[in-house]
Amino acid sequence: MSKYLLNKFLYTVDRDPDLVERYREDPRGTVAMWERDYANRILNCITEESSTWLAFDDIEREALGTHDYPKLFELGAHPFLTLTLFIAMFERDHPPMGYQTAYAQALSHMTMPYPDITT
Repeated sequence: MSKYLLNKFLYTVDRDPDLVERYREDPRGTVAMWERDYANRILNCITEESSTWLAFDDIEREALGTHDYPKLFELGAHPFLTLTLFIAMFERDHPPMGYQTAYAQALSHMTMPYPDITT
């Protein structure tokens, strides 16, 4: 498991409107494409700079592929990254503050101490 890679996915997808829409419409396909094409790119570097060892495990891939943000939070994904990306994808389907309320409700079973979100 790699909290770094989960957070990198959330961060990079959230900053590209085309990826946000793709992830909304085809989450499993987007996760597979992102893992193949983006996972090993070094952030803020030219595309020729990359590593070779980063990959999601099956649990991470399933949580991302089903938009399961409570599971992502349990896995240590940063809650601000999940919230901003999922607002971008789903706020339009809810009344004002409706998505944020649904997000909080879905995470209401979590108690302190919260999962470690350090990478």
